Amino acid sequence: MDLVLDVADRFFFTPYVYPESWPEDEPLRQIIGLLVVTNLGAAVLYLGLGALSYFLVFDHNLMKHPQFLPNQVRREIKYAMTSLPWISLPTVALFFAEVRGYSKLYDNVHDSPMGWSGLIFSMVSFLFFTDGCIYWIHRFLHHRLIYKHFHKPHHVWKIPSPFASHAFHPVDGFLQGLPYHIYPFLFPLHKVLYLGLYVFVNIWTISIHDGDYRVPHALQPVVNGSAHHTDHHLFFDYNYGQYFTLWDRIGRSYRYPSALEGKGPMDCVRRMLEAGRGGEERTHNGGAKDKGA
Repeated sequence: MDLVLDVADRFFFTPYVYPESWPEDEPLRQIIGLLVVTNLGAAVLYLGLGALSYFLVFDHNLMKHPQFLPNQVRREIKYAMTSLPWISLPTVALFFAEVRGYSKLYDNVHDSPMGWSGLIFSMVSFLFFTDGCIYWIHRFLHHRLIYKHFHKPHHVWKIPSPFASHAFHPVDGFLQGLPYHIYPFLFPLHKVLYLGLYVFVNIWTISIHDGDYRVPHALQPVVNGSAHHTDHHLFFDYNYGQYFTLWDRIGRSYRYPSALEGKGPMDCVRRMLEAGRGGEERTHNGGAKDKGA
């Protein structure tokens, strides 16, 4: 995060906000800068990527599903935008520790213990580490003593839109994001790769809420996509994973997606629309016969 903060200091904060006499490495200035950058970045990623997914990927026919709530998209956005500033507070504390040099983030590839192969390994291990951690955190949030206080608001969206991706209770949102921030304190990670993975995480989180249930056949047993996660919203106790189905299989919480069996939300909407058209045709034909008679 210090890379982003440095750019913000050079092009925005120093000439337009802070006096040049205030050192850029002063702790209070760094905390304020991180609060601004984190909140602005979270809002831009959420609204920007969410809008792209909503208009280009999300099938708006899903809004005709009986479990899609009135004004749901607006409610999702409002809830997310209310929660994100609260989630940013403990997140900034972790970013501040990174900026002050307490993490294992590094600047150059030659600083990696294993060079380029270490860079690739860290990318793969980041995905598997965070996937495993999020599985157990997510499952913990479904415990009957915890669920109603923190995770239940996210399950209001039975048929989620892309904007449901960040519509969490602040405690829920921070806990499920915590593994992304813990990783660089435990394992070496390139700073640019960390930023790239952070953006990827946001894209993926939106993608599993986007209603696009298509998964390449070869990847269906492995990848936890929108079809899998939608069943989590619908059936509650299944498919807790983030990227992969590995931990759901180990934890016996895996459910083959109903959408891939022809029994998903879009299939329900399609049957409703076909039934509606059939009813209209019967009414029209019946009226024509009556008129002819």
